[in-house]
Amino acid sequence: MGKAKKYFNDLPFTEYDFMDKNICAWNHIRYMLDKSSRMFKWEGLPDTCPERILELYLKVNGQCFFMENDGGLYVYTGGLGGEPDVYYRPTVYTIANPAQNFNKSAKIGEDGVLIYNDTMMVGLMPLFARYANALTENELSMWISDINSRIPAWISAADDRTKASAEQFLADIQAGKLGIIADSKFLEGIKVQSATSAEGAGHLTDLIEYEQYLRSGVWNDIGISANYNMKREAINSAEAQLGNDALLPFIDDMLRCREQACEEINAMYGTNISVKLDSAWADNAEAYEEEMQEGGEENETDLNGSV
Repeated sequence: MGKAKKYFNDLPFTEYDFMDKNICAWNHIRYMLDKSSRMFKWEGLPDTCPERILELYLKVNGQCFFMENDGGLYVYTGGLGGEPDVYYRPTVYTIANPAQNFNKSAKIGEDGVLIYNDTMMVGLMPLFARYANALTENELSMWISDINSRIPAWISAADDRTKASAEQFLADIQAGKLGIIADSKFLEGIKVQSATSAEGAGHLTDLIEYEQYLRSGVWNDIGISANYNMKREAINSAEAQLGNDALLPFIDDMLRCREQACEEINAMYGTNISVKLDSAWADNAEAYEEEMQEGGEENETDLNGSV
């Protein structure tokens, strides 16, 4: 038991500071990156290009550059520039990699392949940051509301003597002793005002509902159905499936951008790299396809029956 206690005491984070909003928001973002790390599954990548790094570059930066260097195929992060082409797209990718002592203004499409995370090369950081900051503010509000709920009443005293008597009375109650009031002046000099109300309890309920809304919203935006119920009552299956169509466009765009990159890389380097949805995203897409097929069969039956 002593060793276990020492181990837990040595852990770096034994308390969570809700008031350090920058750290709290950054923690939310890192967990979001962790939970979204299994969105895609790559196959055929060279050993010099770890899937984890490739996906992290894409999600954080919105793009990365795949090219050959020093006898291997690597993925780099850098800056876009150069003289725009006819469609005003960048033509140069500037790379500076200290580990390889490698600096290059690579020509996009000639020296390597520019991989998009999404059509606009935004990445997931702006999306994650928006929800992370909203969650941080809401959790701070819930934490403050929780702390305030410990105060059943505000106590004010008219003078120092009455204040000392009130503090001793509360200390006796906290210690499990019977509190005794020996002087009637104590009751005359002290004022008690209730600190709790029905509105306060409702406020905490609203914050909890908002927390559920935010947590479901971030996953809905990246293709995972995380339903939340704001009706405070039972919902039917049709209501639970509302908005499923809205889950797919962004994840479909991200997948298509990766598939196009695979096609260009394979054509340029003779590789056999492929990518597909993984984990819950693959399950969700498969369930949606089955739902669409069942809906099509039902419509066909209705049409045949009406003829």
